[in-house]
Amino acid sequence: MYFSKLSLIWQTCVQGMILCNSELIIEAANPSAERMLVSSANCLAGKPLAMYLPTIKPAKSGEMEQVITEETVSVKAKTLNVCTFPVTITEKQTGILLLLNDVTELKEVRKKLEDTEKWKNILTTVLDTAYEGIVIVDENGYVTTFNQAYENFIGVKREKMIGRPVEEVVENTRLHIVVKTGKPEIRQIQRIKGHDMICDRIPIREGNKIIGAVGKVLFRDVSEIDQLQEQTRRLKQELEYYKGRLRRQQQQARYSVENIIGKSKVISDLKEMVSKAATSRSTVLLRGESGTGKELFAHAIHNSSPFYAKAFIKVNCAAIPENLLESELFGYEEGAFTGAKKGGKIGKFEQAEGGSIFLDEIGDMPLSMQVKLLRVLQERELERVGGTQTIKINTRVIAATNCELEELVLDGKFRQDLFYRLNVVSLPIPALRQRTEDIPVLIEHFLDKLGKVLGCGHKKISSDALEILLNHSWPGNIRELENVLERALNIVDGDEILAEHLPDYLIETTNGAAIVTLKEALAKKECEMLKKALETTHGNVIEAARRLGLSKSSFYEKMSRYGI
Repeated sequence: MYFSKLSLIWQTCVQGMILCNSELIIEAANPSAERMLVSSANCLAGKPLAMYLPTIKPAKSGEMEQVITEETVSVKAKTLNVCTFPVTITEKQTGILLLLNDVTELKEVRKKLEDTEKWKNILTTVLDTAYEGIVIVDENGYVTTFNQAYENFIGVKREKMIGRPVEEVVENTRLHIVVKTGKPEIRQIQRIKGHDMICDRIPIREGNKIIGAVGKVLFRDVSEIDQLQEQTRRLKQELEYYKGRLRRQQQQARYSVENIIGKSKVISDLKEMVSKAATSRSTVLLRGESGTGKELFAHAIHNSSPFYAKAFIKVNCAAIPENLLESELFGYEEGAFTGAKKGGKIGKFEQAEGGSIFLDEIGDMPLSMQVKLLRVLQERELERVGGTQTIKINTRVIAATNCELEELVLDGKFRQDLFYRLNVVSLPIPALRQRTEDIPVLIEHFLDKLGKVLGCGHKKISSDALEILLNHSWPGNIRELENVLERALNIVDGDEILAEHLPDYLIETTNGAAIVTLKEALAKKECEMLKKALETTHGNVIEAARRLGLSKSSFYEKMSRYGI
């Protein structure tokens, strides 16, 4: 009977049991040990213990006495806790009994508990740092947790709240009702300690089952909403104010007469004409080659006028597609065409009301638009696209062109009546070759300006390089000069720009004869052809490239190479 009970324990014990003799040979193993070591009793019996648990080194016979050891080992993806202690098998034989516990699942559970504790700490930190007061109840309406903000709000310590019915600790709450109904209550007013607060009450679900609810205090007093609305209103006012200032700055002329660089007689006379022309609202026509600075003079005219504080609106007539030019200049009404902005849009002329509108490249304006512009100039009124109402305007027109408008009139490409209407005050802007005495002053100005922009500091120019620049004809005018100097500043190493830093096409002898290789001569001829093509097409790059048989990208690359 006694041995049958021991056998039952041996067979059913969840702990693995292995009996070894004094030589650490396995005498017997129970079923639990078999499962842990993935073997059978017949295989385990008679085998050395080291075959299955090689890291276990219990004391041998004669050394054991009463030493008990415990060790954790890994066996075939399992983690086993092994406890060994000496036993007496017979009067003459001693051995070792090993107790094995599979702690693999226990280790995984411990890892999950550690992860759970970590996330609990993270969520507790998040809750306590949140501005909103938050309280959570279980499915029975008992408080399980709440954050620091809620504790401060209601003035009750956590230890006095957790585990109690929420209606006992939170005044006028309905969280216990939300748990029962399962219906969220959003943006509700709840009176606590004499304050009407705004809160949300949201049920927490696990599948189809309600396991609790969360309450959030959005505003601790309805007066906070009024304060927030007032603050938002002020911020909107400030935003509109600064947006208005930004628009006005963008619509203001940046340059004045003082920004026109030059001391030559032709420039001095032109500055005086600018000051005189600026005093009236008569239309001004600026005429000159590309790169002479016509826009600079337009800015100066506006800033010298009595209405300098009003808007200065710029329009490049060549850059806006013909089908959009009318709506850009005159605006449009809502529904005037597909894609029209809701509420309509005012045009450039209305934006410039009381100020100036600068129509650059006026010679490239389509004939269909020239008729409408003429009416605006004559009648001082316009109609928006899709509109029927006549709008009176008081806008000063400054136009600019690098074309010979008289030739365009003869060719039928520009209306004669519009030409006369524009050519009221005509200001011819001289080419750079007509004011060579200004070149040293311009060079000094650009070296100072570009040195700051490029971050290379102020550089000097050698006498040889200056002589080359003075002898060049400058078909690209001031724009070409600035491009040449910028290129030189990007390659110069020292503090002085030398002749070698200038483009090859500029380097000539003092008598004008080019000292160049055949390759350089071809490059110079190529540069001249590019410039001639641009002059013939009035600066139209696509047309110039077509006439020379080049792609647009190749034409631009060659323009960049030669500083055109």
